[in-house]
Amino acid sequence: MSKYIPGNQKHLTQEDRIYIENSLNRGFTFKDIAKYLCKDPTTISKEIKAHRLSDWYHKGSFYNSKNFCIHRYHCKKTNACEKILLCGIKCTSCPTCNQTCHDFVRERCLRLDKAPYVCNGCDKKISHCTIAHKYTYNARFADRKYREKSSDSRAGINLTKHELRQKDMVISPLIEQGQSPYQIATNHPELDMSVRTMYSYLDKGLFTARNINLKRKPKFKPRKCHKSQITDRSVFKNRSYTDFQSLGLASFTEMDTVHSSRESKKTLLTFYFTKEKLFLAFLMNRCTKGAVRLVFDHLENRMGTYNFLSLFEYLLTDRGSEFGDPEVLETGTYSIQRTSIYYCDPMRSGQKGGVENAHTMLRMVLPKGTSFEYLTQWDVNLIVNHINSTPRESLDGRTPYDLALESFGAHALKALQLRRIAPDEVNLTPKLIRYNR
Repeated sequence: MSKYIPGNQKHLTQEDRIYIENSLNRGFTFKDIAKYLCKDPTTISKEIKAHRLSDWYHKGSFYNSKNFCIHRYHCKKTNACEKILLCGIKCTSCPTCNQTCHDFVRERCLRLDKAPYVCNGCDKKISHCTIAHKYTYNARFADRKYREKSSDSRAGINLTKHELRQKDMVISPLIEQGQSPYQIATNHPELDMSVRTMYSYLDKGLFTARNINLKRKPKFKPRKCHKSQITDRSVFKNRSYTDFQSLGLASFTEMDTVHSSRESKKTLLTFYFTKEKLFLAFLMNRCTKGAVRLVFDHLENRMGTYNFLSLFEYLLTDRGSEFGDPEVLETGTYSIQRTSIYYCDPMRSGQKGGVENAHTMLRMVLPKGTSFEYLTQWDVNLIVNHINSTPRESLDGRTPYDLALESFGAHALKALQLRRIAPDEVNLTPKLIRYNR
């Protein structure tokens, strides 16, 4: 095919096969089908012959479904097999007629021996067709068979039993001696096997040695599966950490969530202003996109759209599923863009290290395993006020509250329900809140 034809021309899709089926039903030629799909006619021919569906028995074709002889309607032979001396049954109704009769001639349809190789588009109705062996092309059946064959071709290992046995005689004794797969692969290049392949074969139990014979693997814990990650990768377009760095911002806001113990589904939505070191937290009943949106709307209604935009203009967060709908979070109650959201790289929480650091102070009051079930927003505000009233060395001994008061003003801090705590009253222990949960 021409190099100017779009696509890699490697696989037929289910949509392509549906078009082939519909075209066959309408009597199109292979050349016409191939021209529309930008394929070679031989590709269409091979596809139909490889995946056509056989239906050799059809009700109404003949009372002996296994008789394919062209003489079966007018033949009067009896006892052609000569196995039974007194057999008065016609051979045409006997299941072994085609195998024993010397005059057997198979009935064939030229439509099945040459293009289109199937009964699709045939003018003769199937119920009136005398051919017992029929073929049809079904797009969904063909696509399923193709994918099964493609999957089966990659299954198993690319070794014979003899080759596997020879490699096992070298590898297994050395594994039992305490040698690592890397050491074996390095000292025995004649094995022609990578370290990764050796580990895979050991894991599948193809060698005499097992995983338990390895020195370190039995000590490893199963990897944690992060099921809370965003699955729709299209949301990261123009929102990646590289895009965020290109903005060259001196100050911005980091966002994250803090989860309760397994007993409660309540979650804390946290913010951290990198310049002022100011920490905010808001209690949510569920860790969902809708709960995050409610917090955003509540803050915007309390502060006003302009003030919200001035404080939360740029947000950097992780790839948790609760942040998986950035456009909804960015759009305010009056359809005005109120913020811009960007995402850290996977498994790189250090890219928003400020809010992670603030969480360590939060955990002084709410240690891991603490249930948020009976926690109220009043309790959360109290904890936040004590954290923001703690002097920071990076701020030359000043508190985040004092610096935020200069940057944002008293009106903004009042809208955020923040207040100053006297230095000697600051308490960052679980005793701060009313109940020691």
